[in-house]
Amino acid sequence: MKILYAASEALPFMASGGLGDVAGSLPVALRKRLIGCRVVMPLYDGIKQEYKDKMKFITSISVPVSWRRQYCGIFEAKSNGVIYYFLDNQYYFKRDGIYGHYDDAERFAFFARAVLEIIPAIDWKPDIIHCNDWQTALTPLYYTCYYANKIGYENIKTVFTIHNIQYQGKYGNELLNDVLGISDEYSNLILYDGLVNFMKAGIECANKVTTVSPTYSKEILDPWFSHGLDPILNQRSWKLCGILNGIDTDGYNPETDENIWANYSNEDFSQKAVNKAELQKMTGLDVEPNTPLVGIVTRLVSHKGVDLMKEVFEKSLYERNVQYVVLGSGEWEYENFFRYLHDKYPNKVALTIGFVPDMARKIYAGADLFLMPSKSEPCGLSQMVALRYGTLPIVRETGGLKDSVTDCGDGEGNGFTFKSYDAYDMLGAIYRAIETYNSKDWSVLVKRALDCDMSWGKSANEYIKMYRSLLK
Repeated sequence: MKILYAASEALPFMASGGLGDVAGSLPVALRKRLIGCRVVMPLYDGIKQEYKDKMKFITSISVPVSWRRQYCGIFEAKSNGVIYYFLDNQYYFKRDGIYGHYDDAERFAFFARAVLEIIPAIDWKPDIIHCNDWQTALTPLYYTCYYANKIGYENIKTVFTIHNIQYQGKYGNELLNDVLGISDEYSNLILYDGLVNFMKAGIECANKVTTVSPTYSKEILDPWFSHGLDPILNQRSWKLCGILNGIDTDGYNPETDENIWANYSNEDFSQKAVNKAELQKMTGLDVEPNTPLVGIVTRLVSHKGVDLMKEVFEKSLYERNVQYVVLGSGEWEYENFFRYLHDKYPNKVALTIGFVPDMARKIYAGADLFLMPSKSEPCGLSQMVALRYGTLPIVRETGGLKDSVTDCGDGEGNGFTFKSYDAYDMLGAIYRAIETYNSKDWSVLVKRALDCDMSWGKSANEYIKMYRSLLK
């Protein structure tokens, strides 16, 4: 089985979020299971020179972009046993950053078509092209309309994964012919609500549509979560499924992590207390081993549940013995709220504005609890990382949070959950967590968290099953 994994970003080369993590980890897990998986992504100017130096030029081709053709250089490199192809066009990709340019529609239409055009040049015909998010959503459309009957392209299946349905690639319909090269006879596949919608095209044309958690695949059938695409998804629900992401358990490993103060394992986690004490010292909190420390690493925006925190956090500080350590940046309103809490309760609330990866690791390892009260969360990785470090998550039951964290109230859970998007429901979960922390069972729960398998292994096996179902 041969899988060509198409993504606009992938670690270790270039990433801006969860997609880069997935594209850097899932292909590695597939290769370990003897699946032929290769990755294709743009050759961005921002890729570090040390990686560019290891790339080998294969050839160059020209790619049709509507009525014109554009140069496409093909480079190859290997990372963690996976072959990566980098598609070069300096007009489109020699820029700062990955997204947010005025011509992103044209840039990623070029990339989506180039994914198909390179197949003869690399002499490797995939059985399945696995596309991700709106930036590659036109690949299934181009294949269906223009390549399915071409010699050398027969019987290729396409998979389209929705990582976040909020970002759909919506543009004016004037782009249809002159920029995207979609003729009028196929316009119904990409037009939606009077606009070009890349994600709609991917959903229409792919043989299988997946999301990054089973719960999210059900949620996006509801208008509350779908950002307008629920009618299309309900019509195509027969080809929709959800597979939970994993994390890189080698990269996130409390036994070997050099960013934390003391290493520990699921067999002996006594040194976790050292990380807590050092985190309290570093952030100016009172060093109190018996006070539960709640970690928060997030964007400070309402979508992540920070509006709920703003409503009840001060109440929790005078009703319970608890400490918070916060790392993040975002909206001015929420940054100022946490500055106010830190100034008023400096021994109970620690704040670092920004994102510092080293600091995040220290919070995962040093906190007792980790709070993620998101309004919606397609998958979420932070709760999995927290579990990997023996830090019990407090989460709202949505998307991947619901699929990866179960409440300790049933005696078998690995965290604390609440259902309604309500500040006092969240506060109730925090209070239950604090009460449990003060019980004699806490070490049992830490061990259970450390024993959780958050690796890509189970997810990779689910993807392999899905791929095989397409090739029957």
